[in-house]
Amino acid sequence: MSVNLLSNIPLFADLPSGELDNLLRSMDTCKMRDRQILFREGDRGDDFYVVVKGELEVLKSPGTQEELLLDVLREGEYLGEMSLILPGGQRTASVRARGEVVLLSLDRRRFLDLTRAYPDLSASMVRVLSQRLDATNNATFRDLTEKNRQLQSAYDELKAAQAQLIEKERMDRELQVAADIQLSILPDELPAVAGANFGAYMVPARMVGGDFYDVFPVGENKVGILIGDVADKGVPSALFMARVHALFMSEADSGRDPTQVMISVNRHITRLQKSTQFVTVLYGLLDLSARVFSYARAGHEPPLVMSSGGTVERLPYNTGMAIGLWDVVRLDEQSTQLAIGDTLLLYTDGMTDCRDAKGNLFGLERIKTTMQNFQGCSAQGFCDGLVSTLKKFQGDSKQDDDVTLVAVQISG
Repeated sequence: MSVNLLSNIPLFADLPSGELDNLLRSMDTCKMRDRQILFREGDRGDDFYVVVKGELEVLKSPGTQEELLLDVLREGEYLGEMSLILPGGQRTASVRARGEVVLLSLDRRRFLDLTRAYPDLSASMVRVLSQRLDATNNATFRDLTEKNRQLQSAYDELKAAQAQLIEKERMDRELQVAADIQLSILPDELPAVAGANFGAYMVPARMVGGDFYDVFPVGENKVGILIGDVADKGVPSALFMARVHALFMSEADSGRDPTQVMISVNRHITRLQKSTQFVTVLYGLLDLSARVFSYARAGHEPPLVMSSGGTVERLPYNTGMAIGLWDVVRLDEQSTQLAIGDTLLLYTDGMTDCRDAKGNLFGLERIKTTMQNFQGCSAQGFCDGLVSTLKKFQGDSKQDDDVTLVAVQISG
């Protein structure tokens, strides 16, 4: 193989020729036969691949009745970057050869070194990821529209309840796939670090929702904390949520301050977004050595802090706007000093807006009172207790919005 092979691939086209030489020498060649599986959903991802020859099918549930073709990758396209970037590092889909295929592969260490050395590669991958999410979004809408048409036609022609039940079961399975994908994006477990412990809880209003959160190490002795709420609910907001979460994880990996990260994410969204969806977000960095939480807030609920003495206060805030609507966004930038024994709570408005059977709101003051009832619990126990109290308050009334909590407890 020659260096021209890499230079003709858009992702690597701008790399210096010397770097292309080094990159080609560090990549392994992989040959696949027709229908051979490269990896399966849930496998640990340790390699990045470039298609040199042939085609790859990106699938859910390959070889089963529920097999779903998500995409076809051809010569010059790449895959595997998400499992190398996101915490957990698991493959989110299965990949199978269509005919004979030749790949070049790059291991995790070399891939991360390359993206750090050439940040434009990360920006290029974010653009491609957004394009893939756009394609998936459009395909999902087309598929759901067609299924609705078929469902109505079956009802008009047959007037048979059985046909409706069969179609509903099929759509439920697809929604379950979407729910599984969404859950795979969120962290399987929260970081275990000296100086703090973390808790989180998310209750979607539907099978899939628009809330998201993440807690992850950023550099040395710092932890990134992210929570967001996409406008609306269901499949469209879940797809938009996946895009926003991926953009934040990519930008946060640079270690820049929260405001810079937020501005970059908004720039990507407004350049690529084709709808009126938007998202409220709070992203901050917790400095464990100084016990300082610095954050940028884009129209999201201000955090609450409970001191070791049980006093609960809402942190000071200024006006701001959600991201995703305008090229220039006004953010609320804040920083707060935390003390040993303090508990920081981030939450979405599904918590305050929850109603009981009589229409009464759970409200901010009830959150503050409930927080005091769980003083002394771990951060996760704190979240569990808040949600348990919320569900008892809600009773049999319908849940109108997603509920998401992230708690941080400062320890010595």
